[in-house]
Amino acid sequence: MTLNLETRRRRAAYRAAHRGTKEMDWLVGRYADAHLDRLEGEALARFERFLEIADPELQRWILSPAEIAGSEFADLVHDLRAFHGLG
Repeated sequence: MTLNLETRRRRAAYRAAHRGTKEMDWLVGRYADAHLDRLEGEALARFERFLEIADPELQRWILSPAEIAGSEFADLVHDLRAFHGLG
């Protein structure tokens, strides 16, 4: 069974805002609130895969984006950093 687009977006929004640490809930959750309504297809699937990554690893990527240069999530981390004014 495939989930419809709105169901996937709602689940992604919930997962983004309920990660386990308040800092990551805020960083990823606010980004999701602002961008999920425009994501579909592969972009949404990539964000869903991004949400599967553990908080410590995501936090390290956000603080040191050079670690993931050239990876699948490099531009997503860049966008998330820019959204929050982190450069």
